[in-house]
Amino acid sequence: MTSTELKSVLATILAPATFVTTLAWSDTARAKTADRGQPMIINSDSTNCNVTANGHCHHRGNVEINQGTLEIRADTAEVQKRNGEIHRIIFTGRQATLEQQLEDNTWTNARADRIDYKLSDNLVVLTGNYQVSSIQGTTTGQKMVYNVLTGEIRSGGDGTRVRTVIMPKDSRPPNR
Repeated sequence: MTSTELKSVLATILAPATFVTTLAWSDTARAKTADRGQPMIINSDSTNCNVTANGHCHHRGNVEINQGTLEIRADTAEVQKRNGEIHRIIFTGRQATLEQQLEDNTWTNARADRIDYKLSDNLVVLTGNYQVSSIQGTTTGQKMVYNVLTGEIRSGGDGTRVRTVIMPKDSRPPNR
């Protein structure tokens, strides 16, 4: 996988960071668009890549991905390609974390045992004790499915509980 392809992957990962804002029904905060133009740095203990059209790239051990204000940490990161296109990225760990500064200079954070971005379906699935938080509020549960195109969030309904806390506007701190 070339650095251009990996840069494209990380640009698509920015979309999940914006879903915290959707949780609080606010469209004023967006992920830093300037991050997409920044160099992407991937550090891990080991990397094993197959650069064929249907190849996978596995990053293992203390995976750290940085691009601008975006920071992702996981035990493993797997990038899957189908017909030469990246179609899925899976981050796993106890726990995989994502942090990014928004355009309004506040921060959004997400964590889960597994963060699965299915590009071909435009879905981000957080499973295993997920928590998503921003100054707008927090939601926790066992599984959340976020549609990147529609902004729809589905959680619960499978016998597990979901907890959502929406902060009043006047109680939000101005920054991180």
